[in-house]
Amino acid sequence: MADRTPPLSIEELHALVAAGDIDTVVLAFPDMQGRLQGKRFAARFFLDEVLRHGTEGCNYLLAVDAEMNTVDGYAMSSWDNGYGDFAMHPDPATLRRVPWNEGTALLIADLAWADGSPVTAAPRQILRRQLDRLAALGLTAQIGTELEFIVFKDTYEQAWDAHYRGLTPVNRYNVDYSVLGTGRIEPLLRRIRNDMAGAGLTVESAKGECNPGQHEIVFRYDDALVTCDQHAVYKTGAKEIAAQEGVSLTFMAKYNEREGNSCHIHLSLTDATGANQMAGTSDDPHGMSELMRHFLAGQLTALREFSLLYAPHINSYKRFQPGSFAPTAVAWGHDNRTCALRVVGHGRSTRFENRLPGGDVNPHLAVAAMVAAGLHGVEHKLDLPDPCAGNAYTADYAHVPTTLREAAELWEHSTLARAAFGDDVVAHYRNMARVELDAFDAAVTDWELRRSFERM
Repeated sequence: MADRTPPLSIEELHALVAAGDIDTVVLAFPDMQGRLQGKRFAARFFLDEVLRHGTEGCNYLLAVDAEMNTVDGYAMSSWDNGYGDFAMHPDPATLRRVPWNEGTALLIADLAWADGSPVTAAPRQILRRQLDRLAALGLTAQIGTELEFIVFKDTYEQAWDAHYRGLTPVNRYNVDYSVLGTGRIEPLLRRIRNDMAGAGLTVESAKGECNPGQHEIVFRYDDALVTCDQHAVYKTGAKEIAAQEGVSLTFMAKYNEREGNSCHIHLSLTDATGANQMAGTSDDPHGMSELMRHFLAGQLTALREFSLLYAPHINSYKRFQPGSFAPTAVAWGHDNRTCALRVVGHGRSTRFENRLPGGDVNPHLAVAAMVAAGLHGVEHKLDLPDPCAGNAYTADYAHVPTTLREAAELWEHSTLARAAFGDDVVAHYRNMARVELDAFDAAVTDWELRRSFERM
């Protein structure tokens, strides 16, 4: 990947700490669910000690469920091996201010074992490995993520106490593209946009979406690792800003029976000069290079087997409903929102969009899957089938997995996944799915109570 200037340099951090403008440094890493986990340090101590030597964190942070419960089945961390530490090494390229927390800077960490070897199941390491494979071909992945959320007038504490039922969305009706609808909560949207700009993200736009209270803020694409790190910072920051403003927002894939929260991921490939290698010649009927055709064919081939990394939770699969703008068909098309893969742009903007991920996705894992799938198509020179020109929901295509159980089984038995990620990574994330399935299977839902309490 090309060298780039970080949002905040180490030299600038030294100056800000000396001037008293920065007193706290957060060092964090994305966990399996894509959440930032880590520590807050006194800024002077961070500069004197942690910057050079790193710090430690309990390795159970990559071996717990979504509620931070210790669970069994993970080779890297358990009661049997004592729940030891792994090392957290700061990545200076990720240093930035976080304006929503006064006097605070943040860095992303890479994880390593005591002997210096990388923690292979860590999402950032999984992505790095795939990007290294791409770099060996002289290519860099450019990524943009489009993340939707729903905003409620209730605080997070009020939502918790209400068991997340009966919440009041900030908009009462569909405000897709409505300037009036976004204007209703512009103070919140403006603060998120401006604070993210202060954290080094390049803001493009904000717009309303279909579900009452649903909105989207979009940031400029960047190198894959940069975008994924920024995605994690934004997701954490948006929640913190919402809490400070006395409201709440959710990125969960399917909050209710209406439109879910998507996270469409755009990918293009550039060479060392920055030229888009997906753009075709003028005589290509689809405007795509041979490289893009193979890369896109790999997406189709691996999509079902890699769905666990695109849709990692029970709730994720409830998005995939016909006519919902969430895909059900393993198909591609030109500017066709009924397909799982949508080709858009022309010339230097040529790219494709993966419409499978929801707002609950871990971007590091999803982008790693997209790169691995594309490399499989390139290495095997896979042929790209004809595009879907109509309604993919009603056409005869293979169906995306409909449950986490189906996706986990496809992942577990995937030779493509084992070749790209290794047996240890496959086993680790298969166990993550097992833990979630076991928890859900043991739960008694509101639906069951309503259906069965009196009538059965």
